[in-house]
Amino acid sequence: MAITNAILDELIGNAKTEEDLFGKDGLLKVLSKQLVERMLQTEMTHHLGYEKYSIEGHHTGNSRNGKAKKTVKTGSGEIEIEVPRDRKSEFQPILIEKRQTRLKELDAQVLSLYGRGMTIRDIQEHVSELYGTEVSPDLISTITDAVLSEVTEWRNRPLDKLYPITFIDGFVVKARLDSVVCNRTVYVIYGITLEGKKEVLGLYLGETEGAKFWLYVLTELKNRGLEDIYILCADGLKGLSEAVEATFPKTIFQTCIVHMTRHSLNYVPHTDKKAVAADLKKIYQSSTAELALESLDDFELTWGDKYPAIARSWRNNWEKITPFLQFPKEIRRVIYTTNIVESLNSTLRKSVRNRGHFSTEDSVMKVLYLAIHSVSKKWNMPIHSWKQALNHFAIMFADRFPEKLIT
Repeated sequence: MAITNAILDELIGNAKTEEDLFGKDGLLKVLSKQLVERMLQTEMTHHLGYEKYSIEGHHTGNSRNGKAKKTVKTGSGEIEIEVPRDRKSEFQPILIEKRQTRLKELDAQVLSLYGRGMTIRDIQEHVSELYGTEVSPDLISTITDAVLSEVTEWRNRPLDKLYPITFIDGFVVKARLDSVVCNRTVYVIYGITLEGKKEVLGLYLGETEGAKFWLYVLTELKNRGLEDIYILCADGLKGLSEAVEATFPKTIFQTCIVHMTRHSLNYVPHTDKKAVAADLKKIYQSSTAELALESLDDFELTWGDKYPAIARSWRNNWEKITPFLQFPKEIRRVIYTTNIVESLNSTLRKSVRNRGHFSTEDSVMKVLYLAIHSVSKKWNMPIHSWKQALNHFAIMFADRFPEKLIT
């Protein structure tokens, strides 16, 4: 809706400062009040079927019957409005329903702040300082608890039949278990769709890690409609490879190169990290598995005496490190890129960092869901080089590739 300069000039009037426009008692707050009241009057006209003072309203049996004052919390602060009434008390406002004491925009702001990692006290102070609106801890809890049904629905939603590449990663949160606060790992499962877009398939709060736990997780994904994965990339999670073999026997299990490299560099002081990382890169960027093994031999000759644990770790995990070397560069780039996993994990860690500990699993999932919901709005484009990777998938997994995509 275009607003002319003449209308803006009239609205601004004698306002001269930012406070006059956006302060607690500024133009925006006054305008919000008048807009709300005007919309309520329009709703009343629609309800009655005739304009105020119109002769069409004579003898209709219902008419306007004054106004009732009501205080509403908005994103611009608290405003006192006048809600029109009808003589038969049949008017049901849509903009602000009966017994509603806040606009939905305030709910959206609270949820956004909550999902960004702010505590309830932080949100109280933020809303109070910016808008002059006092929101109680109970109100914030009520607003955020309202998304729990969405969280449950989201965690149980149907999945696509195929996600060509899937990643599993985890991070630690403090949560209460059997009345004791302890470290719990949140496992995040990411998938790349056939369109090349990122999607979080599931969140799981692990108590114990092992084949039984992973069998439960992967079976649940299958029950939600997931039938096939070409490549599953994860860290060395205990029991995961065995569970993958049992539930998705055709899936190639790939140890995450990003995590493997990071774990290796934990043994290295800052002075050598750049050189060691460069030599490790020669291993996983080799053209073939044979050349990668030669690069590992060279790495051990160079660094074996100084950092023996690194080469030993790569050799012990060699069979799970090298599967991706059978793929062309277009697919490898997707597998070992850090952007897919790290950007979201950074957001999720930030959302839980300031909260001390969580009292229930629901409270953990609520925060993470809101953070994912916010960041996933940006996931509207396929990942880089996906078309090339998809063409290679069509050849390498021809018997499992969807026929509708084969031209």
